[in-house]
Parts: sequence; C-alpha cells; structure tokens
Amino acid sequence: MKYKYILFDLDGTLTDPAEGITNSIMYALEKYGINVSDRKELYKFIGPPLLESFEKYYGFSKEEAKTAVEYYREYYRDKGIFENLVYHGFEDLLKTLKDNNRILIVATSKPEVFARQILEHFDIAKFFTYIAGSNLDGTRVKKCEVIKYAVESCNIIDLSKAIMIGDREYDIIGAKDVGITSIGVLFGYGSRNELEKAGADFIASSVEYIGKILLEQFI
Repeated sequence: MKYKYILFDLDGTLTDPAEGITNSIMYALEKYGINVSDRKELYKFIGPPLLESFEKYYGFSKEEAKTAVEYYREYYRDKGIFENLVYHGFEDLLKTLKDNNRILIVATSKPEVFARQILEHFDIAKFFTYIAGSNLDGTRVKKCEVIKYAVESCNIIDLSKAIMIGDREYDIIGAKDVGITSIGVLFGYGSRNELEKAGADFIASSVEYIGKILLEQFI
C-alpha cells in the first residue's frame, strides 16, 4: 500500500460547486453595483481563497473584500451551499478506498463548517476520517496551511504514504510545500497546463483513473 493517507480537495475535485459559488459571488458583486452576465467569468473564484480573489479580480481593498465575503456567505449559507453535486463515480471510489483500508481526509480552503455540511448533505462524510478546512474568521485559508493542519491532526508521520488530490495549482503547490505527492484532476476548474506547471506528480482525467493510481492498478 503506497498511499495510505489520501487527502481530497472539495470544490472542483469531490464536487462541482459552480452554480452555488457563482450565484453567491454574483450576489456579493451586485451589492457593489457590479453585474456579471457570464457566470463562466467567475469560475476563477473556484479554488483559491475568496478574500484574495475579490482583491485580485475586482481590485477590492482588504476591507471591501472582507465585506464582499460576508455578502457571499449571506447567499451561500442558505442556498449556494447546496447548489452543488458530487462528481459521478466518486461515491463508489470512496467506498472502494475505504474498503481497502485507506484513510480518507478532506483538505479544503472552504470553511470547515461548510465543508462538513456539504459532505453530510450528500451522505459522503461517512467515508472520511477527518475534514480539514479554513476558519470563518479568515485564518488557515492557504492550501499549504490546511494540508499541514490535516497532516498534523491525523498524526501522519511518514509523508511518503500521503497524497493530495485537487484541481487547481493551489492544491499541488500546497502539497509540495508540505512534502507530499499530488494528483491534479482535469474534470475540475484547473487546466492541464496549470497543473503541470505547478508540478503535479500525476494527472488524472477521470475519477476512474484516480482509482487506478491510488490502488496501483496503472501501468
């Protein structure tokens, strides 16, 4: 068993959150008089910390970005959180991995309380030994911080037995910073170029191929 501890990103990896996240962002931007006609323009918000994205993509000051995140959560906590779906095949993969004595962990920049609600809503929280996320006060949002927190919380000593799976460069870079292997997935919101440039150890185009890598069935 090469990889005993398997860390999963949430948005864009386990679930497709596009509708809920973009609706929440549009709701927040409208508070500032900004209307977005094409929600695909907001896909770049999926993955990185929201505060940074509001600053980077709309030039908000830190205070404006903090308020925008509060507006975002007004919509997200009641509606957006469930405008979401689990990628096809993932429930079966999680069950197979669990049956093969793998320890499954979620490592997401999303607030931990929201991550837990989503996983419980879709009845897949039962597969995970630990759910690690950010805090609502804006701390522990960087992916490397979340991964490190997950590793320490699960007492993972041998990092060679851990692997991080995610769809954005933040997942791959965070894994490298902590010292664990990574898989970049192509069905989320990052491109092959982004993932390869970040240094992903493996690239998976499907949920099935993730299983082949983790269960060492690939050639």
